[in-house]
Amino acid sequence: MRGLWLGLFLLALAACEWSRADVAEPHYRSSAPELGKGYLFAVYLPHNSLRLFETYGPLIDHLNRNVSDIRFRLETSPNCDEFHKKSLGRQFDFALANPSQTLDSLHHGYHVIAKMVDDHQYGSVILVRRDSGIRKVADLKGKTVAYPNRGCLTGAILPQYYLINHDLDVNRDIENLYVGSHESVILNVYLGLAAAGGVRRWSWELFQRDRPDKARELVAQWEIEPLINSAVVVRDDVPPQIVALVVQLLETLHTGEAGRDILARMVISRFEQADDAHYRAVEDLLSGVEQTLRPTKAQHP
Repeated sequence: MRGLWLGLFLLALAACEWSRADVAEPHYRSSAPELGKGYLFAVYLPHNSLRLFETYGPLIDHLNRNVSDIRFRLETSPNCDEFHKKSLGRQFDFALANPSQTLDSLHHGYHVIAKMVDDHQYGSVILVRRDSGIRKVADLKGKTVAYPNRGCLTGAILPQYYLINHDLDVNRDIENLYVGSHESVILNVYLGLAAAGGVRRWSWELFQRDRPDKARELVAQWEIEPLINSAVVVRDDVPPQIVALVVQLLETLHTGEAGRDILARMVISRFEQADDAHYRAVEDLLSGVEQTLRPTKAQHP
């Protein structure tokens, strides 16, 4: 009998290990990839890993179905600093990077090959409750304003830069509250724990789609002029034929129903081909932000 129970236990354990290996998950790794093991496609967004995998996993699956003899793996990082460290160490083959991260990557052997269209989504909004009575920037004096993280480009840096340019001293006139994610910002405003909150427009649109009952209680009181949307960058030693295939697959993703479903998860309409020059156009703006507020390099989306 003991032998039977032991056999059943080992069989169950083997089944568990097999099912775990069969499930694709975001890949966390601190060392450089081994040659011949495929290509790492890095994405970092301030969401939990399950949300990130649900959003970008289907894109990686699409690449793997349509490119033979190699494998792409989705890689993320537990925080922005780790993502930046890996980028500087040239550990990613491909990456989806925000405008600031893109500009930074150009100094470390990466080049832009494509971008998300819908540039309006790489903007910021400052949310308030509809019943808050807040109508002008001066109404925020003495109140709490929430952001995802201090270094979040769309959720903190650009909103604070907007407030400064509308005569609000963000270091003295308000209390700044950093709550960890865009969704947490929205919920803090909804619950009245913050009078206002800065978030990326993409996150606000996602929240409106997924939680319309709560979203109806909020309004984007201020909309901040968007930057160019996120880029797909590639390391300069990836073979040109692989780069060309990836660009082709990204550019044509919107032409089929399955591809449009993948894009819908990312809340974009399509990708388009792009180059480094598209992103150098925002250097002056980011330079102004740095001089007025603080550094923007390698910050969160």
